[in-house]
Amino acid sequence: QVQLVESGGGSVQTGGSLRLSCAVSGGTVSRYSMGWFRQAPGKEREFVAAISSSGGNTYYADSVKGRFTISRINAKNTVYLQMESLNSEDTAVYYCAATLGTAQRMKGRPPEYWGQGTQVTVSS
Repeated sequence: QVQLVESGGGSVQTGGSLRLSCAVSGGTVSRYSMGWFRQAPGKEREFVAAISSSGGNTYYADSVKGRFTISRINAKNTVYLQMESLNSEDTAVYYCAATLGTAQRMKGRPPEYWGQGTQVTVSS
């Protein structure tokens, strides 16, 4: 059973940066496509970014393209989400997710495994 634990959330001012980390255990991380999702108060959970099992392909929601970068280091069983130029609309709980499917399909197909989430709050 794959387990995902997020860290790195917190409070930041508009225009600031944060890096989220997701530690993966209980499975061979290189088998999984990984992704990040977020859920803002009163809204549905939405796709943010995904990365293929090898790290060679990445996909982003239009709302974060050019500001967020997803990466992974399989040797460290860790996935990252570097977030730049944050604004209030980025305030949400961020979830790490894993799937044996492809990263490209992660936007439309809910992943099998989820972390418990980490809060990101952006204030002016």
